[in-house]
Amino acid sequence: MALLLLPLARILSPSKSNLIHYLGLSHHLLALNFIIVSFGKKSAWSSTQVKVTDTDFDGVEVRVFEGPPKPEEPLKRSVVYIHGGGWALASAKIRYYDELCTAMAEELNAVIVSIEYRLVPTVYFPAQIHDVVRATKYFLQPEVLHKYSVDPGRIGISGDSAGGNLAAALGQQFNQDDHLKNKLKVQALIYPVLQALDFNTPSYQQNMNTPILPRYVMVKYWVDYFKGNYDFVQAMIVNNHTSLDVEEAAALRARLNWTSLLPASITKNYKPVVQTTGNARIVQEIPQLLDARSAPLIAEQEVLQHLPKTYILTCEHDVLRDDGIMYAKRLESAGVEVTLDHFEDGFHGCMIFTSWPTNFSVGIRTRNSYIKWLDQNL
Repeated sequence: MALLLLPLARILSPSKSNLIHYLGLSHHLLALNFIIVSFGKKSAWSSTQVKVTDTDFDGVEVRVFEGPPKPEEPLKRSVVYIHGGGWALASAKIRYYDELCTAMAEELNAVIVSIEYRLVPTVYFPAQIHDVVRATKYFLQPEVLHKYSVDPGRIGISGDSAGGNLAAALGQQFNQDDHLKNKLKVQALIYPVLQALDFNTPSYQQNMNTPILPRYVMVKYWVDYFKGNYDFVQAMIVNNHTSLDVEEAAALRARLNWTSLLPASITKNYKPVVQTTGNARIVQEIPQLLDARSAPLIAEQEVLQHLPKTYILTCEHDVLRDDGIMYAKRLESAGVEVTLDHFEDGFHGCMIFTSWPTNFSVGIRTRNSYIKWLDQNL
């Protein structure tokens, strides 16, 4: 979900990209992503340590990174990785994700499958989920795992931001599927976006104007994901879509009650924003807001208890911080082993900023911590 080129956030702000949209020149997300990918796309280049190939799994484009063969380890572990970008931006083939997956393949001696799922506005929810499910199911076939020399008992799913959302949704679906012979051993979610019911958690209030992902932009990503109406954005920002008179949301509130799911060190003096009356039309027109496939945090306890060992990385300067912390708490309550890795100096998107000119210390530290956990648990 990070705007992958920091100067671009200033050159093509949401208001300017929206102008392109309203003038009928292009959808604003197409215009923005064209610039991001044009500046950052990288061809599949192999090194002596990592073989990189572009292919497709059941019609879904993927980039595969294969670590070097080792005689003492004939079978490799593997991670299916899903990139971020608000379900609308970025690519598995841009430099930032190519470098991350190359590092993972080399340091873990693993096979990394990075999925090039389709984006908004070409497709909308749930097409992105269908793409990652289809590609992952194809990869899990015994003959495909054999082709890539992958150990079927050592496969994980991972993703950052919107990719973390898709990874969490996939994890919930896969580990309930009795027809799948090979189950996921771990899931690793990097500053994931996990719910669209409460845009006034402490982290949303604290970081509402933080660069890269301010609250207004995150709400617009949700509306775009569902092909919704931009007129709803301001009402959603103040939680009018889940007010007390919206019956459809009533049963779900307890599953993201941050006053009980977050520690006092996080809640501080922030107060819940619960409207008595609101706009029921929003969830009536966008029922996907209440779908656990789009909002894994609101899944039932019976679903969560089937999930594998989990790693969740959160950052202090991120509107999504509390989504990850609440999910960790709900998973722990369901009996899942969880590692919550919080970075006080972290910001949304930081883990992919590890090379010049955006080689931040916190980017390197978050990436190292993430890969270390995978090395120890996969």
